[in-house]
Amino acid sequence: MDQTIDATELGGSVTDLSVWHLFMQADIIVQAVMLMLILASVVCWAIIIDKIRVMRQVTRKADEFEDEFWSGKSLEGLYERVQRNPDHPLAMLFVAAMREWQRSVSPAGGLAKTMGLQDRIYKVMRVTVSREMERLESYLSFLATVGSTAPFVGLFGTVWGIMNSFRAIGVTHNTSLAVVAPGIAEALFATALGLVAAIPAVIAYNKITGDMDRYANRLEGFADEFGTILSRQLEEGSH
Repeated sequence: MDQTIDATELGGSVTDLSVWHLFMQADIIVQAVMLMLILASVVCWAIIIDKIRVMRQVTRKADEFEDEFWSGKSLEGLYERVQRNPDHPLAMLFVAAMREWQRSVSPAGGLAKTMGLQDRIYKVMRVTVSREMERLESYLSFLATVGSTAPFVGLFGTVWGIMNSFRAIGVTHNTSLAVVAPGIAEALFATALGLVAAIPAVIAYNKITGDMDRYANRLEGFADEFGTILSRQLEEGSH
């Protein structure tokens, strides 16, 4: 009777498959893999939340700016107000182009100083778009890296854990489920963590990059339209 009770208690302790128990009983290598994947997942979620917040913010501000830009108000007046705090990429694009325009077109300048102005303005706007998009896209490469490597890191932890399980079976010469199950569960838990880290990273990366591509197209479209307006004013001023 005592032996039966002891065996039952032993079986209960061995087959404890809670998440915390799986982590604590895992090999040090598997624990390192699990911690790495958990940390990567936390960082990914921080990046995802930040990028979603930033994209919503810049899109809203771009809508407000374009409404004011196309309202027919003076571009010089808009520039004087916006240049003090251009806090989104579309405003930065506008300010960079207007600054180059005002530097080149001056009362003492004449037509000689405006030669090549259109090319310079387009170049300034292209550089601004590239710089602002690079800033918006920062840390997205981390999402792509986690999305592509986390499953393999988790698989490494799984293979290592299964190797340890088979080694334990060889040492104890016991193939009962109570002995095998915990080691296999620990190993598979590493793969699960890899998928938990990778799946949101891949989905978020695709969604955010799609939104940023559309935003980049919006900036380039605005640059073309604004460049056309400035070019038209330049031609009218030269006559």
